[in-house]
Amino acid sequence: MDLFSFLDAPEENDESMEDVSMSEAAAATEQRDDSKKRKAIVSSGSAQVSDEVRKDDEPGPSAPKRPRMASPKPIVVDEVEIEAKREVAASAGLMGPVEAGARLELRHQVRHQVAVPPGYPYTPISSHVPPAKPAREYKFTLDPFQQVAVHAIQRNESVLVSAHTSAGKTVVAEYAIAQCLQNKQRVIYTSPIKASSLDIICKLFALSNQKYREMLAEFGDVGLMTGDVTINPSATCLVMTTEILRSMLYRGSEIMREVAWVIFDEIHYMRDKERGVVWEETIILLPHTVRYVFLSATIPNAMQFAEWICASHDQPCHIVYTDFRPTPLQHYLFPAGGEGIYLVVNEKGEFREDNLSKAMGMLQERQGEDPADPKSGKGRKGKTRKGGEKKGPSDIQKIVKMIMLKNYNPVIVFAFSKRECEALALTMSKFEFNSTDEQDLVTNIFTNAIENLAPDDRQLPQITNLLPLLKRGIGIHHGGLLPILKEVIEILFQEGLLKVLFATETFSIGLNMPAKTVVFTAVTKFDGREFRNLSSGEYIQMSGRAGRRGLDDRGVVIMMCDEKLEPAAAKEMIKGEADRLDSAFHLGYNMVLNLMKVEGISPEYMLERCFFQFQSKTGIPLLEDELRREEEKKESIVVPDEAQVAQYYEYRQQLDQMASDFKEVITHPNYSLPFLQPGRLVKVKYQKLDFGWGVIINYQKRVPPKNRPGPKTEELPPHEQYVLDVLLNCANGSSLPKERAVTAPTPGDVQPCPKDQKGEPLVVPVLLSTIDAISHLRIFLPKDLRGAQARETVWKSVIEVQRRFPDGIALLDPVQNMQITDDKFKVLVKKIELMEDKMFSSPLHKDPRLPELYSLYASKQECQARIRELKKRITATNDVLQLEELKCRKRVLRRLGFTTSADIVDMKGRVACEISSGDELLLTELIFNGVFNDLSPEQCAGLLSCFVFTEKSEQTTKLKEELAAPLRVMQDYARRIAKVSQESKLPVIEDDYVQSFKVELMDAVVQWCRGASFTEICKLTDQFEGSVIRVFRRLQELIRQMAAAAKVIGNNELKEKFEKASEMLERPNSVIFCSSLYL
Repeated sequence: MDLFSFLDAPEENDESMEDVSMSEAAAATEQRDDSKKRKAIVSSGSAQVSDEVRKDDEPGPSAPKRPRMASPKPIVVDEVEIEAKREVAASAGLMGPVEAGARLELRHQVRHQVAVPPGYPYTPISSHVPPAKPAREYKFTLDPFQQVAVHAIQRNESVLVSAHTSAGKTVVAEYAIAQCLQNKQRVIYTSPIKASSLDIICKLFALSNQKYREMLAEFGDVGLMTGDVTINPSATCLVMTTEILRSMLYRGSEIMREVAWVIFDEIHYMRDKERGVVWEETIILLPHTVRYVFLSATIPNAMQFAEWICASHDQPCHIVYTDFRPTPLQHYLFPAGGEGIYLVVNEKGEFREDNLSKAMGMLQERQGEDPADPKSGKGRKGKTRKGGEKKGPSDIQKIVKMIMLKNYNPVIVFAFSKRECEALALTMSKFEFNSTDEQDLVTNIFTNAIENLAPDDRQLPQITNLLPLLKRGIGIHHGGLLPILKEVIEILFQEGLLKVLFATETFSIGLNMPAKTVVFTAVTKFDGREFRNLSSGEYIQMSGRAGRRGLDDRGVVIMMCDEKLEPAAAKEMIKGEADRLDSAFHLGYNMVLNLMKVEGISPEYMLERCFFQFQSKTGIPLLEDELRREEEKKESIVVPDEAQVAQYYEYRQQLDQMASDFKEVITHPNYSLPFLQPGRLVKVKYQKLDFGWGVIINYQKRVPPKNRPGPKTEELPPHEQYVLDVLLNCANGSSLPKERAVTAPTPGDVQPCPKDQKGEPLVVPVLLSTIDAISHLRIFLPKDLRGAQARETVWKSVIEVQRRFPDGIALLDPVQNMQITDDKFKVLVKKIELMEDKMFSSPLHKDPRLPELYSLYASKQECQARIRELKKRITATNDVLQLEELKCRKRVLRRLGFTTSADIVDMKGRVACEISSGDELLLTELIFNGVFNDLSPEQCAGLLSCFVFTEKSEQTTKLKEELAAPLRVMQDYARRIAKVSQESKLPVIEDDYVQSFKVELMDAVVQWCRGASFTEICKLTDQFEGSVIRVFRRLQELIRQMAAAAKVIGNNELKEKFEKASEMLERPNSVIFCSSLYL
């Protein structure tokens, strides 16, 4: 690679593309042949709602569908805030005894608001008169927030209930169901869906099945509809996934004519990047006559969501919010390697900064290696990741033993990887927490659960290895487990037969399984890009599993911490507000084609009505205010001799860019490494952190953090592959990181010393990219710099060097010393010299006013840049967002023959509408080009596995020709689609697109279809068993869709081939497709 390629000027791209304006799009829409469009039923009918709710102009059950019109801005009314208080028995939690009979007063807020359409005859909720015979009566008194939410349902008005886990939100959903049963109206209950998430394996299936079991016991007339199971689809109350509901809406299902209420559980998962769009599509497509119950964790922008519902469906939507926790929480911190815990937030929510400081002091005493130690860099031998020496008990053992001693079990231990979950559970394998009777009960439940499996499957290592742990009262729950094992563990945990459960973050989602205590193995996590502290929303979600309503006087949360946590960061994590509900709406070809098929609706309609667009527009007034302030600020800045200052400013900006390019070259490892000897003076600067001159102690190749995912060293830019230990004068209070692995250019807790202070010389690890200049000079270094006196002596030498060279310390000459002879670099040096001449010849160069004038003009330029950006954002927000992307996607569809030039969906497009579990464009191309015609059923299944396997894999796969040949064909068509996408101005990278179809499970799928056992196919992959099952189940759904697609084009032979593949895949009594224990 050319090291100087960045010095070349970028080429102008003059290529132009067709740009279909909104008016042209509208004209094209009018020209469509409506006879070729399927009429949608979903919005044509009215739900069976009471007469007083239906407006006179609303269509009845048989009225023709009319296009929906945008509602005026909703009005927020009926704002009520109640402060409720209650007395609870005092509890010391894990901190020792408390005075007998002591009481504690706790307070919580209940807030109500409602968004109503303009002109709606709204009656305040406080004036509501409950019916003489309510649809459902409770043996207990409803909490205030439950009463308000139930009153909204009794008025046939939608409601969003925002409350913590275990606060009692389910009561509201139960009342809506009971009211529908009483009124003989159909109600749909939908569950969160993250079927494509890497961490949540079959969570959707388990959650839907669990809710079905609970509701069947409660109400009787209940049906279940998921991708795998359909039971009693004509029931009054239907439990289904949101994807099934969306599919019913697109297909115009008759069921939707009768639906009065839809209950969206865990609506805050609408922000999920992968599947959140399904929620938005569904809500937008539902008829105006349907009413909603939205159940959510606490979200700070709940009112914004209610306004969107009001605007989208022209109906009121109530917000009921409470911060009520039935069981108060106490939050503790456990410093790694320590012996005690520190209460940092008590049950009143009071933050104890003094205890946090004590915990951090304990952690500081156990700091890792000192880079100033000449013997450092040999690793933390003998220490475990969770603290403690190998010979002694690990931190997790100490904590669990303490919890058991104080009878604060059951405990959920949250770890942030599947392998860490299993490793931590194995460290507890010598402990026994269950009695003999409990062990026998565990064995019976476990044996009964797996008795329907094939004999070979019962001997799977995951099954045989887990039972001994379960008998001891120790469980594991993560996405890599077999689904049947996850369900067994959930049942055992609910029955109190598991005292310690090691789980990943996904256990906190959906399933209502609280514990007395929650433990975090770390307060940081890797989010796929970087290591960061847990967000307050993540912490609230997981810590909310602590404390069982009616069973525990307190819930306990313990955070294990192995690195310094600032008080502000700790407070933000524990006491910060929950994550906002922000739209994750994005376009997909299946969505676009389905919307183009349905009469009276269009992709443009979806973009205009989505929550993403609504949120963007609500920010316009704030942007306009900011624009006005910036314009006023710009006008107030008066610069004398502005024309001369502007010219000098331009010279300086160009020179700064050239200096940056110059630095990029001289610090490149190829040239700089030979000069990074100990004692060399270098300047260190990173963004606004200017440390000035320092002394190199040593340098080494960067080492990735242990036990943490991230890029390999050789994958990093050259300037980020090396770490230098540099003696720098730092601000007092700066602290060095415990780990040697560098994850940022400079440590976050190290700051430059202010000029008016003495500071403290420290040996700081920095990346090579932070080196701003390399001196010609070296100074003598002592062998050991761990002592403060030794570092102080070296720093005095640096000060003396600077005193001797008042005009600046001599730098290495890039040509004479560093031997940089590239022609491009010589041109750069010449440009710098010419620009310096221009700047020095300016009449302002020696003007004493220059610093002030330059600063004034720079401020004015910053204002101008912000004004341009704000105007651009306001213009973009007023436009329909993602409209350009939609135009590009429509071009792709026309180019590939999925739609006509008039945007009418052609046969290819109709086939693509049947496919939602894989890449619909590529799969349709494969069908129409006969790629599956000459393949056997098992080869078809193997090839289709590439479309549903998304997990990371380290294995190297070598395929036989029977699979390699169709794979090459598929990849060729993928490249064609990528090229068409690029030509249509979509940001698609051809190689990335082709490589997104992963081949690692192709052979395993084929072997399974040919009769191999599950144990045998697991040996062919490095994936967890649960991950394999998830892929097979998604593959089964995709094959069903492919059979439906073949039916659309009338190819019965291909349809039968896919059905045969489905039959070979779904082997009776296999562990892959065994029935749920919840059914």
